[in-house]
Amino acid sequence: MAFQFLTGPILQTTGYLSLIIINFIGCASIIFPVPNFLSVFTMGAVMNPFLVALFSSIGAAFGELIGYGVGYGGKRVIKRGDKYIKRAKRWMKEHSGFLVIIIFSATPLPTDIIGILCGAMKYDIKKFFLAVWIGRFLMYLVLAYAGYYGITWVTKII
Repeated sequence: MAFQFLTGPILQTTGYLSLIIINFIGCASIIFPVPNFLSVFTMGAVMNPFLVALFSSIGAAFGELIGYGVGYGGKRVIKRGDKYIKRAKRWMKEHSGFLVIIIFSATPLPTDIIGILCGAMKYDIKKFFLAVWIGRFLMYLVLAYAGYYGITWVTKII
């Protein structure tokens, strides 16, 4: 394919596994954001966009568990934040926390903050993982198909 130069030889040979790893690392980084979206866009141009979104979102959901773990373990360290955590728990119950997590995950909003908060308030980890996966899958599906259909337009600009 004409656009394989964008993905590089490592991504081409390791395929979907590399997407899991790249998106895990990108979402596991809490302090420094890693732009893993470009890999989804470019791989969507040369591979099956649905599978690109699927495997990328799996890696991203596992990566977001790092932030959850930081919040889960950090609650013991931060004692004075208890009133804020109680307030956040109440807010998440009133405003469908599952949907809030999906929205944060499906947009460029800082999902790490939600992950840390959910870990600190002991939000169900299975629900957290599922909500992050759904949100990331939706976002990555759009990005992968944008790469699939729009890569020729991008290369003309470059």
